[in-house]
Amino acid sequence: MKRILVVDDDVEVLETIQLILEIGGFKVSALLDGEEVFNRIESFKPDLILLDISLGHIDGRVLCEQLKSIDSTSKIPILLISGLYDPKDFTTLNYGQDDFLSKPFQMDVLLKKISKILSLEQDETYLMN
Repeated sequence: MKRILVVDDDVEVLETIQLILEIGGFKVSALLDGEEVFNRIESFKPDLILLDISLGHIDGRVLCEQLKSIDSTSKIPILLISGLYDPKDFTTLNYGQDDFLSKPFQMDVLLKKISKILSLEQDETYLMN
């Protein structure tokens, strides 16, 4: 069972995403802010991080760059989400994310993006063996 860490400061969005992902067969850990991300990664060992850009006083883009710059977390795929940005904003801006999804989004689109990211990760693992 793949593990997904969801980080979003909106409780309703967080709970909805968690429910949908659990129904989709994923093991989910949810955080309301980015301050505990590193501790949660260490204990939960996610296969993917779903990270909101706007996390109150922490910028998800900066957090994404930090995660991608550290050896122990650099290989974890990150799907950035935001209601403040449009996908076209991320054609030129790269914070290390593996993909981007603007809010509001349809849950089937979210699940397709997650499946695509995780299958690409599996393909790379397969190719390296």
